[in-house]
Amino acid sequence: MKRIVAKPLTRENFAAFGEVIDTNCDSHYPINAGKCERYHALARAEAAGPDGHVIINIFKGTPYDFPLKLSMVERHPFGSQAFIPLTQRPYLVVVCHDIGDGPGEPHAFITSPGQGVNYPRNLWHGVLTPIGENQDFVVVDRGGTGPNLEEFHFSHPYEIVLPEGF
Repeated sequence: MKRIVAKPLTRENFAAFGEVIDTNCDSHYPINAGKCERYHALARAEAAGPDGHVIINIFKGTPYDFPLKLSMVERHPFGSQAFIPLTQRPYLVVVCHDIGDGPGEPHAFITSPGQGVNYPRNLWHGVLTPIGENQDFVVVDRGGTGPNLEEFHFSHPYEIVLPEGF
């Protein structure tokens, strides 16, 4: 089993896979007579295919044990998928580039508290993976008809470990 150590999620090291959703950005300004700060256009939702439309969900995730045995990833051919935590807890993000006949080697990231991610259409990714405690998320993705879920099972699982001291 090949071991992958998760690294901190940053805009720079995640750019090849999607968008980081947080308030550590320059695209913000006051609204509502200065009583609210708007963080604008943090990610772009996609909804293609038959009857495609954007939907908003709440997912209630249960934590996984580490080291994590990663045997499957998934992707959504018709729509993006954004995960925005409702708590200030980190969680694990696993993503893979597409190499033509399936996903390549996984990359693992640990979010900072409050960070979200947006996966574009067709990006291979792991399932929602809270660390240590139950965690709730707002999930923005695609509704509509047509098959919008593909799963890939690795011939040999990967072992995802958290960095030392985590």
